[in-house]
Amino acid sequence: MARIVQKFGGTSVADIPRIENVVAKVKREIDAGNQVAVVVSAMAGVTNHLVDLTRQIDKLHDAREYDVVVATGEQVTSGLLALALQKQGIKARSWQGWQIPIRTDGVHGKARIEAIEIAEFSRRMDTGEVAVVSGFQGLGPDQRVTTLGRGGSDTSAVALAAALQADRCDIYTDVDGVYTTDPRIVAKARKLDKISYEEMLEMASVGAKVLQIRSVELAMKLGVRLRVLSSFSEDPGTLVVGEEEIVEKELVSGIAYSRDEAKITLTLVADRPGVAAAIFGPLADAAINVDMIVQNASGQGRTDLTFTVIKSDLERAVQVLTQKKPELGFDDLLFDPNVAKVSVIGVGMRSHSGVALGMFRALADKGINIQVISTSEIKISVLIAEEYAELAVHALHAAYGLDAD
Repeated sequence: MARIVQKFGGTSVADIPRIENVVAKVKREIDAGNQVAVVVSAMAGVTNHLVDLTRQIDKLHDAREYDVVVATGEQVTSGLLALALQKQGIKARSWQGWQIPIRTDGVHGKARIEAIEIAEFSRRMDTGEVAVVSGFQGLGPDQRVTTLGRGGSDTSAVALAAALQADRCDIYTDVDGVYTTDPRIVAKARKLDKISYEEMLEMASVGAKVLQIRSVELAMKLGVRLRVLSSFSEDPGTLVVGEEEIVEKELVSGIAYSRDEAKITLTLVADRPGVAAAIFGPLADAAINVDMIVQNASGQGRTDLTFTVIKSDLERAVQVLTQKKPELGFDDLLFDPNVAKVSVIGVGMRSHSGVALGMFRALADKGINIQVISTSEIKISVLIAEEYAELAVHALHAAYGLDAD
């Protein structure tokens, strides 16, 4: 007997026929003699609708009440799936994050899991009961509902798998695995049989929508074996594993992109120690993540500072910085939401040179201007105008020989 955690995304539970399809996949594991916990997202489109309702009330809403509203989507799905399982004679019950409980910190809207108290949850699984868990949600230190941020159901599933010491965590999506790039953009994208935690982490961090970044971080840290596969096919999917399991390492494994970026530039900032901390400190206090950063000297002891934030955080970031302008002493604040980040990723970069040069040449050949550059050991990212995102992905995918034959 094995313990399996299955996670189904919004498209996998979008309507009743698809929920019934999930029942069949759960039943297959039960018939194999396994214990099963299922983590579900809200039905496709529901979370966006709930978020929109909160913004119609107030764009700068109370994050605690925002969590109360948007957490309801997963509650509906978990109840419906439990009912569908019961209809097929399968013993099942739904669990909300606060019922297990999944304890988090108090950063509403972007909470982080601190502990999962699984004693009763595990005991019920031992009796053969299928646990259907509302993903994305937890319980904060003030006993209020919290949410884990968009895509947080993946994180719920991995954390639960680790707490249960599950044999495997299967992430079911609307694609049949991890591809060299988005197959909806590049028809010649290839599915990967295996990808390392590090590569998957980089791909998730720069826009790949297959797995949520925090879920990959947790899986790598806790050694949770992941499998990404489709709810709508029998393809075995892609395994996310340790680098030591991948014998033949590609120079570049994939091209990722994100349109969820916004650029902020502060002009004529004083060029002295402590200024960067004074700028990024208030943003951190407001739970706003800063990504790419570039600093350009403008002479006379002044510098221009450019960085990116998530597009949904742009308005809040502008508000925070504007309020701090008198003490920060910058001249002007400029922002641009019409940008995209494109990245090339591969563990093979560690032992090969010239990867960056190939990227820059491929973009230059297409007349694409680079605004910001950032690198890591196995990744190179550039910020470009949003209108050129798809062109850049096509060009780079071909340049690194990733197109399928």
